[in-house]
Amino acid sequence: MDRLVREENRKMKRLRFLVDLTEAILMQAPLTVQEALQLMDNTKRAVLELFPDKEEVYDLIYTPRFKRILAERFTVSGSNSGKN
Repeated sequence: MDRLVREENRKMKRLRFLVDLTEAILMQAPLTVQEALQLMDNTKRAVLELFPDKEEVYDLIYTPRFKRILAERFTVSGSNSGKN
């Protein structure tokens, strides 16, 4: 039982590391949109290797977070989005 808890904790620590690293790279590295999308895809695959049955949870929590970063980073500044 204790071994299972340690293994789950190890996986969660790895998950946090992967997500934090991906967020940092998306925010700071000189990436193209295509490279950013590839990074998101690679991160998802790595996380699903740790938690194969949690794709819905990943899509609910992390995909929107990464997309917000992309929207902030790659949206043209000064556009008024049709507002006057």
